[in-house]
Amino acid sequence: MPAPDATAVSGQNMPRLSLHVPEPKFRPGDAVDFADVDVPPAGSARRPDTAEAASQFTDLAYTLVRVLDEDNQAVGPWNPQLSPDKMRRMLRHMATVRAFDERMFRAQRQGKTSFYMKSLGEEAVAVSAAHALDAEDMCFPSYRQQGLLIARGCPMVDMMNQIYSNKGDKLQGKQLPIMYSEKRFGFFSISGNLTTQYPQAVGWAMASASKGDTKIAATWCGEGSTAEGDFHSALTFATVYRAPVIFNVVNNQWAISSFSGFAGAEATTFAARAVGYGIAGLRVDGNDALAVYAATAWAAERARTNAGPTLIEHFTYRTEGHSTSDDPTQYRSAGEPTAWPLGDPITRLKDHLIAIGEWDDEQQAAMDREVAEQVKAAQKEAEKNGILGHGLHQPLDTLFDGVFEEMPWHLQEQRQQMIDEETASGRPWDRK
Repeated sequence: MPAPDATAVSGQNMPRLSLHVPEPKFRPGDAVDFADVDVPPAGSARRPDTAEAASQFTDLAYTLVRVLDEDNQAVGPWNPQLSPDKMRRMLRHMATVRAFDERMFRAQRQGKTSFYMKSLGEEAVAVSAAHALDAEDMCFPSYRQQGLLIARGCPMVDMMNQIYSNKGDKLQGKQLPIMYSEKRFGFFSISGNLTTQYPQAVGWAMASASKGDTKIAATWCGEGSTAEGDFHSALTFATVYRAPVIFNVVNNQWAISSFSGFAGAEATTFAARAVGYGIAGLRVDGNDALAVYAATAWAAERARTNAGPTLIEHFTYRTEGHSTSDDPTQYRSAGEPTAWPLGDPITRLKDHLIAIGEWDDEQQAAMDREVAEQVKAAQKEAEKNGILGHGLHQPLDTLFDGVFEEMPWHLQEQRQQMIDEETASGRPWDRK
């Protein structure tokens, strides 16, 4: 009997190889149905002891930690049992962030600044974390965590000065608007390069541990940024040295013009990244302010007791565009924001306070008016320092400042060349 043809056996009847290209479920014009999004009952996720080994609760990377139920009650083992006053402060801070975002968005549309990014629908991610962390803990944010600054008491005028790049901008107009840097409030400089903050947070946390300090670090990135190499380098170092750091992945379903599938969401959860590294992983309802608070407080205790890092995936939705430079109607269905099954974080916390008799709609309306007036007043004050396009707000020769502690010779030469050219041109400019 002749030997079988090896080529036929190995490949003739096999399908040709192909690549899978992720495709979002809904495109512009499509009807939206999020029925396939698994939303487990509030209170159903178990809460491990913070000393428990990460390998014993890997299931928490695949479910959702939820506290607020369909009746607006706080239930289950993750209920942080916050006082009504604490919850009202959180609610106010979220409302302030929303009012701030709306006014700065309109300022960009009016040409007063070049760029802005809202956190609409994601306010609980930053505000609840700020309330759960200690004031001295260091935050390494991405560009949608302005709630950290507002909850920590940063003056809105200072934030607006940075957005306008005016003469009151402490960064002297050298950063893209919304890329704040606030040492006073434990807020590390935002970078436009994706995920650089992750290894920086790990390094800061390792330094804190090396000094025997009690401060921990927390960092945030979007789900798309988990595809960056810095993300994995940071997790490797944090795993090996058990750095006291909290990794927050804000899974709002969309990066700019591309959905979460391009970062691996079709295969597994983002919290599951933690399982592969052997560290604690939680997947949390990011629109549940109490769940975000509880998860952050749990992770912070774990970090402070040398139990290692935690990765928290905040399952939420980016209600509007990626930024003022983005038009989401070009790539996703307009019905998605209102159909998102986890609701609105401000409405959910408000409804909880009303349900327990600690708030009402009239108080909510009054608070909304009050914070809107505060934001408006801050804007008027900031605009006294100038807005985009109204001349040079910083002395021209400060362009070279703040890079080196001592300016090297070649930058000194370049600065002098610039000054000489400006002087020869006859254009007015201010020296320091």
